[in-house]
Formats: sequence, C-alpha cells, structure tokens
Amino acid sequence: MNDPLDTVFAALADPTRRAILTMLLEDDMAVSDVAEPFEISLAAISKHLMILSRAGLIAQEKRGRVKWCKLQPDAMRGTSTWMQGFGQFEPVNLDAFERFLAAELGDSNAL
Repeated sequence: MNDPLDTVFAALADPTRRAILTMLLEDDMAVSDVAEPFEISLAAISKHLMILSRAGLIAQEKRGRVKWCKLQPDAMRGTSTWMQGFGQFEPVNLDAFERFLAAELGDSNAL
C-alpha cells in the first residue's frame, strides 16, 4: 500500500487496533498496559502496534526499559479531510426519488 490513506484505513479496519487508539486518547501508555485488557498475546499486540506505527497513527519510544505508545496528534488529518468531502451531500431519500421519477415519467409501475 503506497497511498497513506489506504494504510490508515487498513490499520483502522481492525477492532483491536481501534480499541488501542481509543485507549491512547486518554494518555501515553506502556506496551504492557496496552496489552492488559486484551486476551491475546503480547506478540500479537506488538504486531497491532507496528501496523498503527506504520500508518503514522501512533509513535513508540523507549523510556528506560519500557516501550511507550502515544497517539500522533495530526495522524488522521488527511483521513478526516477526505471524509469531510462526503459531508457536503445530503442523504438521498430513495423512496421520494422513485416517486418523483414515476410522476415525471408517468410510469405507475415504478412504485
């Protein structure tokens, strides 16, 4: 995946990674603390953290012997900008649209 947007959405596709990001909204956390609420191995958590890091959503740093994770403040700026582009359209009421087409075309079978 070369497109950063693809990488971010791929990282966000997994519920465990989304839960990790939610946890990191509160504060930086040690990897062992991130792993605690999950019933998966520390190695599996490390893989999830690596994917989040590659997507630019989190940063990891060593503080003494402990590896810490923190959210990247501007990580979702591009994703958010892309998604906001869809907010300019009103939701389409398909039933009303179908009635409109039937009236315009004079087709009573369209309903």
